[in-house]
Amino acid sequence: MLNDIYSRRVLELAANIPCLGRLEAPDASATAHSKLCGSTVTVDLRVDGNIVIDFAHDVKACALGQATSAIMGQHVIGSSAEELRQIRDLAIRVLKQNGEPPTGKWEELGILEPLREYKARHASILLTFDAVVDALDQIAARRGSEA
Repeated sequence: MLNDIYSRRVLELAANIPCLGRLEAPDASATAHSKLCGSTVTVDLRVDGNIVIDFAHDVKACALGQATSAIMGQHVIGSSAEELRQIRDLAIRVLKQNGEPPTGKWEELGILEPLREYKARHASILLTFDAVVDALDQIAARRGSEA
């Protein structure tokens, strides 16, 4: 069981999270918290139009939350708001609906497939996605449009 959850790749990702910290002047910040395990991820975003141009996060999560935060940190800058919303939805489908993991730059989310059966871990796995989408929603609401 533990080998399925904490694979070598999950642990490597968790040990190498890019973009740690906080931004001084973000366009939006959001925090996602798992009540079950206590994990928390806070993200700061800066966007130009609908493209993320700067990102930082404070990750206080289990290895699974750290691993998905690492994947987010690797790919969020340069991504559009629409792409990030789609990736969050896709991560949910991979975990909860046996969806296929993505290909391309987000293919590392394939690490989620073995975690489907560990439903108690899903909330912490999805924290970074939820926080990023929340921050994007805040920006969109301020602009009165889809950001």
